[in-house]
Amino acid sequence: MPMPERERQEFFAEPHVAALSVDAGPHRAPLVVPIWYQYEPGGDIWFHTSVGSRKAKLIDAAGRVSLMVDEAGARVRYVSVEGPVVRTEPGTYEDVRAMTVRYLPADRVEPYLEMAMAEHGEQVVYHVRPERWLSADLTG
Repeated sequence: MPMPERERQEFFAEPHVAALSVDAGPHRAPLVVPIWYQYEPGGDIWFHTSVGSRKAKLIDAAGRVSLMVDEAGARVRYVSVEGPVVRTEPGTYEDVRAMTVRYLPADRVEPYLEMAMAEHGEQVVYHVRPERWLSADLTG
């Protein structure tokens, strides 16, 4: 049932919405939120979020995250990956644009960018090195 390495990396590289999980501290369950992300097979994962957000503070404190993507349709499969944050950098307009183009239809990119740049505030980009993978293809 586990996916071969190449297949799981290719699946993870598709534009799925990931569930990001990060330690939320003692006596709390992990924070789990949906995110857009970028990944190319063999590389690091990157995503951005607002500087000073709860998510950013928890990622900074924990130093590592897990992301999980799944598909439930004609095929039932998932990939989960865990790893350390290996680099952070200030987010740019180009980062937000690259992510938006990956996830939205062309006619919705500019309106979304205008809203995001006006309302989301300063961004930070996290780069995560995949260390541990879990995957399954339950299709048969």
